[in-house]
Amino acid sequence: MSVYSRPVVMLLTGLLSLTISIAVLNTLVPLWLSHESMPTWQIGLVGSSYFTGNLLGTLLAGALIKTVGFNRSYQYSCLLFAVATLGLGLSVGFGGWVMFRFLAGIACALIWVVVESALMRSGTPHTRGQLLAAYMMVYYMGTVIGQLLLSGVSTVLMSVLPWATTLMIVAVLPLLFNRIDAQGTEAPRIAIWPMLRRRNARLGINGCIISGVVLGSLYGLLPLYLSHLGLSDGNVGYWMALLVSAGILGQWPIGRLADRYGRLMILRIQIFMVIIGSLSMLSHAAMAPALFLLGCSGFTLYPVAMSWACEKVSPDELVAMNQALLLSYTLGSLLGPSTTALLMQRYSDRLLFVMIAVVALVYLAMLLRKPDQHQTPVATA
Repeated sequence: MSVYSRPVVMLLTGLLSLTISIAVLNTLVPLWLSHESMPTWQIGLVGSSYFTGNLLGTLLAGALIKTVGFNRSYQYSCLLFAVATLGLGLSVGFGGWVMFRFLAGIACALIWVVVESALMRSGTPHTRGQLLAAYMMVYYMGTVIGQLLLSGVSTVLMSVLPWATTLMIVAVLPLLFNRIDAQGTEAPRIAIWPMLRRRNARLGINGCIISGVVLGSLYGLLPLYLSHLGLSDGNVGYWMALLVSAGILGQWPIGRLADRYGRLMILRIQIFMVIIGSLSMLSHAAMAPALFLLGCSGFTLYPVAMSWACEKVSPDELVAMNQALLLSYTLGSLLGPSTTALLMQRYSDRLLFVMIAVVALVYLAMLLRKPDQHQTPVATA
């Protein structure tokens, strides 16, 4: 029997449509706010409200799936995302943007947990790796397509919202006639908080937090940084597409290297590459290779750290650990943009890459310590 059953293919097809909208909005929201002359710290808080919604959505996902099942959870999440996106057109101030991006963050987190959990339950221990790889490739492909669209369409708010919302509604259609197997949803739920305290998984949990800081800052503030350099919205999309494309190209080889040489060594190399890429971005002359290096290392950090942590739990604990890791990632995504935006507002836009380099250096110090010298994961602090 094929790993990619019809419901799985339909689920990934819907995810592709959703991811295009997510990528477009993540890039354009800070640009729209910048065009309205909103202060950098407020733009950062709007970005943080999205990740705060991710945090809440991650906590609610398990109960929602248990109550209404995978299909309805997915459909309700898509509809919530569409409503939150349409609300941006009605927003008249800072508070409205914060509220609707918060709702969008809840919807996106629900979608991610539903899709990841459904794929894990649809596969076996021998096929979950293939399904996870397909999931990540589809997600990043949708992100690149969304960035490239910005160079060919109008980026005005009221021009983007109709077709972006349409893509969200279209994403519901594949699962109207295909049902994801809900086997195992009646099993006793395992709390995610004990997962966050697993000392043997500390490097993976801390790695997901650092990955959230890095990617949250890049997603939320790099478009603003490029816009302040004088680039048009279309050119910003090209640079963001380069960043994400590097992440796609790095997935397979880095995954193979992690399997062959061990995840600890590869994590050390990845985080060192993040530091080099961040420092290189301080020189505009090396922006293309620096962004490629950042994308290749930063976008592959989460799956390697996640694999490290998931190796330390039993099969029955995989879904709970998956939620815990997404929660850790979201925590980093929440703290990263808000803190970095304040530094950029007060001092310089270049603090974006200094901040990324500093947090990466902290994680590198953790990775270089002996295994018996590590303390409880940062996530429990």
